[in-house]
Amino acid sequence: MEHPQQPHIQTLRDQIARMQAVTVRHDAAAVQPFGIPTIDTLLPGHGIALGALHEAAGVGPETEHAAAAALFVAGVLARCRGIVLWVLEQPDLFAPALAGAGLPPSRVIFLEAGRNVLAGMEDGLHQAGLAGVVGETSARVTLTASRRLQLAAETSGVPAFLLRRSRTFDDPRLSEPNAAVTRWRLAALPSLPPVPETPDVPGLASSRWRLDLVRCRGGEPATWIVEACDAQGHLRLVPDLPDRPVAQDGRGTGGRSPHRLRA
Repeated sequence: MEHPQQPHIQTLRDQIARMQAVTVRHDAAAVQPFGIPTIDTLLPGHGIALGALHEAAGVGPETEHAAAAALFVAGVLARCRGIVLWVLEQPDLFAPALAGAGLPPSRVIFLEAGRNVLAGMEDGLHQAGLAGVVGETSARVTLTASRRLQLAAETSGVPAFLLRRSRTFDDPRLSEPNAAVTRWRLAALPSLPPVPETPDVPGLASSRWRLDLVRCRGGEPATWIVEACDAQGHLRLVPDLPDRPVAQDGRGTGGRSPHRLRA
């Protein structure tokens, strides 16, 4: 007896085949570096492992929508060649935002899977030519289910990203163990003021995130403050500025004008 989802799965496979002008095959041991030594040196292989399962989620108000987490994942995959399969639990993803992080809709297949997100991810991970597979879910992810995804990612060399969402900020399910090689948490921070001399003016600069690596197999947890992904998918580390007045003539900044401190 044919499985009721089989025609849809075959249609998805055919769509992937048509969209791929070049078959991309990842080495299971390959990595995608951030290009930020402070982050890369803490990761085994000096980057995000491509043939592996990773997890990202928001913190506080970000827990429900995971907007920063989605852009973080989009930035990583923007720098990988090929088509991305993005499996959705609910149709609320704003695709133009992904394009702003370097991942245009022409590179993404969006699959609305309802409660079958993990099954859709696993089937996508068997397509070795994909740049990556992303799944957004608010459901519990068991250790067994995550191990299946990890094994599929290892076998195909395709990176998998679980975007965890919950309406509860302190949802205990988000802290349960799973097989993800790295687990990331992101919180949106206020942007810097447009002019350093007027700190009370609302910020119009690039969005900033607190990026927490809460688990890393073979590595250690760490936290960074970064600027959100640019149009090429790159993060930028926010430098630690001393808490002191800035000289009006720029002499306190080595001859540079104050606003160049963020460049």
